[in-house]
Amino acid sequence: MKDLKAITFQPQDNAPTIIAGPCSAESRTQVLTTAMQLHDAGIKIFRAGVWKPRTKPGGFEGIGSPALEWLAEAKERTGMRTATEVATREHVHDAISADIDILWIGARTSANPFAVQEIADTLAGLSDDVRDNLCVLVKNPVNPDLELWIGALERIYNAGISRMAAIHRGYSAYGEHLYRNPPLWRIPIELHRRIPELPILCDPSHIGGKREFIAPLCHQALEMNFDGLMIECHCEPEKALSDAAQQITPSELERLLRSLPARQHACGQELLLSLREQVDSLDSELLELLAQRMDVTDRIGRLKRKNAMTIVQPGRYDELMHLRVEEGESLGLNSDFVKALLAVVHEESVRRQLSIAGDRK
Repeated sequence: MKDLKAITFQPQDNAPTIIAGPCSAESRTQVLTTAMQLHDAGIKIFRAGVWKPRTKPGGFEGIGSPALEWLAEAKERTGMRTATEVATREHVHDAISADIDILWIGARTSANPFAVQEIADTLAGLSDDVRDNLCVLVKNPVNPDLELWIGALERIYNAGISRMAAIHRGYSAYGEHLYRNPPLWRIPIELHRRIPELPILCDPSHIGGKREFIAPLCHQALEMNFDGLMIECHCEPEKALSDAAQQITPSELERLLRSLPARQHACGQELLLSLREQVDSLDSELLELLAQRMDVTDRIGRLKRKNAMTIVQPGRYDELMHLRVEEGESLGLNSDFVKALLAVVHEESVRRQLSIAGDRK
């Protein structure tokens, strides 16, 4: 995916891309009112769901293709680009016929390679001119599977779509959590490491699930250098037919955007480079210490084999974990981080000792 083109709506002033609009297109009045208010707030890209996949039957599942006429009218009146979600071959054809500029593939769809391939095959059948001017966004799958996300992106790219971006919308999790879909930031960070030329947008509405979480999540995403935000906005959120709790008004969005810090990538560059050099040096020291620790672990493994001792000794592990967590906390380290780190180190130590125990030479 090295030859991705500059995404058509990427701004030239280093500001984040903002896509905003209601979760669902519910009526002509609602769509046009919201679009006009967002246009007045300076938004350039209007989003609205036309087909809405719901977890259970019986809920509002969208107006369907007729609502595309409302998006087309909003585009004509405001000059904004339009975006909507697609999940089938028919959705793609209908959206293209309505002159939709940006298609996105939702989290449920991106988790299904058959569905993504159907969309990719449909896109591949479009004319070169249409494909060249079309942008496709791919949301992460509902489950935290980076390879599945990359696979969906590759299927779309292989269909001849070079204007692409990923959307991070968090991951479904069982039980009660602070956020509706916990963000697991390490996954989009790894996606950026793997495909650095791919723009990544953040969807704070679906991550948070509540409007009060949107602002802090926006700040976090931009602090991590996300390329933009997709935010759900409704002219009357409390009356929304879907996801009412996570939508904000266009005026609230305008205030939120004014609160976001301006990006100043050039400032402090020398200091940043100096700090990164320190991190690199410390990482090298950590690796050297880990290698020394594993050398001692191997010696313990040989001693255990010689004296017919068991490899895993739970009492020792529990004691070590308790002491190290206390020590880490005293140094300002998060206890969960220390536990996770020690668990990985212990697992590798056990693996090495089992290998020594199995070596009868």
